[in-house]
Amino acid sequence: MTGDASLNAARRARELAALAAGEVVDVLVVGLGVTGAGVALDAASRGLSVAALDAHDLAFGTSRWSSKLVHGGLRYLARGEVGIAYESARERGILLTRTAPHLTRPLPFVLPLTPAVPPRQAALAAAGSRAGDLLRLTAGTPRQTLPSPRRLTPAETRHLVPGVRAGGLRGGLLHWDGQLEDDARLVIALARTAAAHGARILPRCRAEELVGDGALVTDTLTGERFTIRARAVINATGVWAGQLVPGVTLRPSQGTHVVLPATALGGPAAALTAPVPGEHDRFVFALPQPDGLVYAGLTDEPVDGPVPDVPRPTEAEIGFLLDVLNLVLDTGLSRADVLGAFAGLRPLLPGGGRTADLSRRHAVLTSPDGVVTVVGGKLTTYRRMAEDAVDTAIRERGLAAGPCRTTRLPLVGAAPPAQLAALPAPRRLVRRYGLEAPMVAAEAGDDPDLLAPVAPGVPVTGAELLWAIRHEGALTEDDLLDRRTRLGLVPAHREAALPMARALLAAQAQAF
Repeated sequence: MTGDASLNAARRARELAALAAGEVVDVLVVGLGVTGAGVALDAASRGLSVAALDAHDLAFGTSRWSSKLVHGGLRYLARGEVGIAYESARERGILLTRTAPHLTRPLPFVLPLTPAVPPRQAALAAAGSRAGDLLRLTAGTPRQTLPSPRRLTPAETRHLVPGVRAGGLRGGLLHWDGQLEDDARLVIALARTAAAHGARILPRCRAEELVGDGALVTDTLTGERFTIRARAVINATGVWAGQLVPGVTLRPSQGTHVVLPATALGGPAAALTAPVPGEHDRFVFALPQPDGLVYAGLTDEPVDGPVPDVPRPTEAEIGFLLDVLNLVLDTGLSRADVLGAFAGLRPLLPGGGRTADLSRRHAVLTSPDGVVTVVGGKLTTYRRMAEDAVDTAIRERGLAAGPCRTTRLPLVGAAPPAQLAALPAPRRLVRRYGLEAPMVAAEAGDDPDLLAPVAPGVPVTGAELLWAIRHEGALTEDDLLDRRTRLGLVPAHREAALPMARALLAAQAQAF
C-alpha cells in the first residue's frame, strides 16, 4: 500500500471539502457495501483518482447481513450453473490464500445422515461434494486450505455436531468451505485499503441525483448540498440501484438468520446442515462463530414494494429456521433460545419462477447518459463484479488506467497464517484485525480497562472501539456497535456496550 489507511472524521471533512470546492475525480462510486468498496479499491489501485460515497455507513446495507461465508457455489453446480460455481470457487480461493487470509478460514460442514435424509439424497449430496472438490482443484485452491470431503461415522458426526439426533443416525457427510470472520469487517478492510491507495471514502453522503459526469450530493451530517464531478460514475448500490438509475430492475429476496447460543446446539465444531423438507437442494445451516454464538439461516422470501433501508426478520421466518433445525436435533430449539435475528436482501436479477431458483450471476449496465451500474452477484464474487464494473467504466469513458491488480493485492492486515500466529496480541484481535492487532491493543495506552470487555459477557474491548473511531471511519454509536463490532446482532450485548461507545465518541469528538 502506498499511503495512510486510516479513516476518521477529520480525513472525511478534509476530503469532502476538496470535492465540494470543485476537485474532479476519475471515478465516483456510489454505494459502500462490499461491491462498492471493491470498485473503489480496484479503480484506485489502477492509478485512477476515486471518490466513494454512501448515504449511511460502510457495510450499512446487504453486505452486513450475509451468512458470513465465502463459498464455492455447490448449489449452483447442482443446478448446472458451472460458470457461476467456478467463479465462486476461484474468488473463494483468492480470499482464503491471497487477499484476506486474516479474515477468512476453512469451515467444516456436516450433513448428518438422519432418517430425514434418504439414501438417494445422501448419494446426491456426496456426489455434489466430490464435484465441489474437483472445482476447488480446478480453481487452484490447495488441499491444505480446503481438505477433501469424506464420509463420517456416527461417532465422528456427533463429535463435530454434538446436538444432532442420535436415533437412526447413519453417519454424516463432511465437506469444507470458507468462512468470514465478519462480512462488515471485509468491507471495512476493502475501504481502508482503497483509502491507502488514495481513494476518498465518504460515508454519510447521500447521492440525490446521478449523471454520467457526477452527482448531486447531500452531506447528511451537516445538510450541505453540493456537486461532485467525475469522469466516470459507477452505481454500486445493490437492491437500491434502481432508485438512482431509471430502468434498472431487480427482484429482491429476503434472507433471515437467527442468532443462537452455541450451547443450545451442544457447542458445534462444524457447521450443521439440515435439509429443508420437500426440497432437494435447499438447506438450513447452523454456522458456529468464534465468540460462542451460532448464526442459523437462511430463508428466501420475495420482497414486493418499496425496498427498506433495514429489512426486518418476520416471526414466520424465525419459526421456519427453528423448525427445520429441530428435525435433526436431539434437544429442540425454542423461540426463547433466539438471542437475535437479522435479515438481508439479495439483489437478484429478474427471472421466472421462485426467487430461491434465480441465478446469482451479475450484470454491468450502462445508462444512456453514461452511468455504469453493477447489480446481482453475491458477496463471494464481489472482486470480479468490481473488476467488470471498472473495466466497463474505463472503456465507456475513455479513461487511462492500468490493469486490474486485485487478484493479488492483500487487504490491510493480511498476512500468511504462520505470521499471524506469531503476533504478540490476543487471538481474538488477530482474527479480526490481522497484522494490525498489536496496534489495536496499543490503543489502550496506559489504561488497562480499555483491554477488558466493555461489559460483562461482551467480548469487544474499549481498545477496539477507539480503533474504530480513529482508523475505521466510525462516526456514530450505530457505526461502532452495529458494523465495526457487530454487537448489535445480539440486542442485549448492544445495550450493555452503549455507555462505553457514547463516552468514547464524545471524548474523540473533542480530539478531532
